[in-house]
Amino acid sequence: MIKSVGAKTINFIGGTLILLLIFSCSSKKERVLPILGNYDVIYKTVDGKEVTDTIFPKIPKFYYQDENGKEVTNKNFKNRVWIVEFFFARCPSICPIMNSQLKRFYKETKEVTSELQFLSFTIDPKNDTPEALLAYRKKNNITAKNWSFLRGNEAETHRMGIENFQTFAGRDAEAEGGFAHSGAFTLVDKSGYVRGVYAVTNYDGTVNEKEYQRMKAELFKLLEYEYDVVIP
Repeated sequence: MIKSVGAKTINFIGGTLILLLIFSCSSKKERVLPILGNYDVIYKTVDGKEVTDTIFPKIPKFYYQDENGKEVTNKNFKNRVWIVEFFFARCPSICPIMNSQLKRFYKETKEVTSELQFLSFTIDPKNDTPEALLAYRKKNNITAKNWSFLRGNEAETHRMGIENFQTFAGRDAEAEGGFAHSGAFTLVDKSGYVRGVYAVTNYDGTVNEKEYQRMKAELFKLLEYEYDVVIP
């Protein structure tokens, strides 16, 4: 037997659908931080109308070795926001300062440890073997479980630093240790997009406290407003 549906029922269903549509639209996350890097604009025709689609750059898939000699890729760090640096263990100038700031940052963000991953890419993989990286970690008393030291192809690492992570890294015969690199940290979201670059360590070895606090504030802002993480 087929039962008829009354007008009140139809109105109720229609109202519910409207509320669901409103909720789905209002719950769509808006970006609270920009996506950095050079983007492409693609023009295409949809239903007879020309529309544009913006393609933002993402961190490409990489293959590296961590300080324990384990092969890792992007997938090993998925579902986390990254704070990234480029360094080398023999660095006599800004690297020790950079890592002291990252250790400080780790302590000040312990409440979101499960959401955060620190990645330190060495720009001197010839000397920074897994054993050397592990020794560096122990020497500097870095105990954070969400902090990995990575080594891979040198040329690819330098290129990726400049083109993808928006920070300079490369060989320089005149620089101390034979390499030159930025003292900046890069913030990468869970989808692989660069959302911030922070010049925390100056070339003269001083710390830019304003940049440090901006990095911290924007990390929390990203987690809270785009990933619904409750910040204590």
